Amino acid sequence: MELLLSGKWIGEPQGLYSAEILSVDYLTDLSELSGFEGFVVVSYDLTKGTLGIPVKESRLPHLIAIELGKFTRVMARPSIGCSLRTVSSSLGELEFKRRVEKIKEYIAQGDVYQINLTSRFDFAIEGSPRDLFFSFYERQPVPYAFFLEIGDLFILSGSMELFLKKEGDLILSKPIKGTGRTSEEILSSEKERAENLMITDMMRNDLGRVSRTGSVKVEELFRVERYRTLCQMHSTVVGKTDKSVDEILRATFPPASVTGAPKYRAVQIIDELEPHPRGYYCGAAGLIKKNGDFTLSVLIRTAYGGGSKISYFAGCGIVWDSDPEKEWEELLLKTKAFYP
Repeated sequence: MELLLSGKWIGEPQGLYSAEILSVDYLTDLSELSGFEGFVVVSYDLTKGTLGIPVKESRLPHLIAIELGKFTRVMARPSIGCSLRTVSSSLGELEFKRRVEKIKEYIAQGDVYQINLTSRFDFAIEGSPRDLFFSFYERQPVPYAFFLEIGDLFILSGSMELFLKKEGDLILSKPIKGTGRTSEEILSSEKERAENLMITDMMRNDLGRVSRTGSVKVEELFRVERYRTLCQMHSTVVGKTDKSVDEILRATFPPASVTGAPKYRAVQIIDELEPHPRGYYCGAAGLIKKNGDFTLSVLIRTAYGGGSKISYFAGCGIVWDSDPEKEWEELLLKTKAFYP
């Protein structure tokens, strides 16, 4: 068993840290997180419980709860003998573009304003998943990266998106929508700004369900962060709350940025159009403290697998003026850090 975390998780400015694993529990309901302290992985499969909508399930544990001991700095080393061989994808270029057009039909009918459409890329892995994570992290260091290996299951996340952070009575979210090669490309795009605004408004509404009346506000809008392979736009929403982690997740999960607007209908359409279960992808993961504070990422830029098989996922926000060709190009851009 092993858990590696980027330094941001524990308040360090950089680097990777090994977390001592004291115990692992597989849970089925968010209520079981009450009083928990440690690292948690939340599957997108729990959408069925939070929204009451059946979704394709991965047959993986819905909740992984890991009790932790001390943290030790480790030196990241790039893979020498680890390699990936492409096996298949759940949606190839033609199928993906067709579904973009289908989403635009739903938008024209007034069903939704935006849908996050994803594809799964399947690989055969030769070598150590741990080494693969080191290479992944080296190509694109991000604040919420982690590697988890428990038995035959391993998860690699290169997420830069903060889903929820609670400190005292402050609750904060930084939804990401808007992707490009440069900040100028994103900021000059009306489409990217419109996507971000829709999701920010959704997150404001979600936090409003668990926050004190009048406390929710958008603190920052359209901020672009630069990473090694791309740039991303995020906004910041804050509120004041006295709710517990399980109560907050019931009101906000799955994350708005990986579903669409409005969320309920978006999730239904996603399940119709995506042939694959999302599993841990588009779920959440992070640290929960004994005092009830927590930090959770959105599981974007995430892969998981077992044995010699691994699947990486990528997605795009589709709106009325989305161009299928450009959306496909964006999808591929998001794979570069994992599979250059």
